Amino acid sequence: IEANDPVAMCQEGSEQYKKGDHQSALEYFTKAAELGDADAHYRLAFMYRNGHVVEKDMGKVIHHLEEAAISGHPTARYDLGCEEWNDGNAERAMRHFIIAANLGHDDSMKMLMAAYRGGLVSKEELAAALRAHHAAVDATKSSQREAAEEYMRSSEVS
Repeated sequence: IEANDPVAMCQEGSEQYKKGDHQSALEYFTKAAELGDADAHYRLAFMYRNGHVVEKDMGKVIHHLEEAAISGHPTARYDLGCEEWNDGNAERAMRHFIIAANLGHDDSMKMLMAAYRGGLVSKEELAAALRAHHAAVDATKSSQREAAEEYMRSSEVS
């Protein structure tokens, strides 16, 4: 691994995690997170939530989700919304869902649609989030991505 390459460290942490070496994964994720890798922060949140090699610690879960969300990790932003919702903070939850939807996160868009039906977000807020969501999704489209998705669909075992 290149010195101080947070993406490579996070990827190696993922490989170690898949192999069942959660301690090594924790070390790689921690180092990558210290270097600012959003996905490493998200993975650390997962480990602290589930108590993998570390004690369960919701304070650290929230810390790592916040760090990942600030760095633009849409699923971390969505998870923060879920945490706020579960804590009874509907307004804060909606703000997190709007930001995540603006980043192209599908489940956040679904939450906002349900929130609109429940009167928690306005028609204008929903429309703006939907436009931003579509723009974010469109920005990730490419012929190579579509070819890869088609390949993955055709190679799935029925």
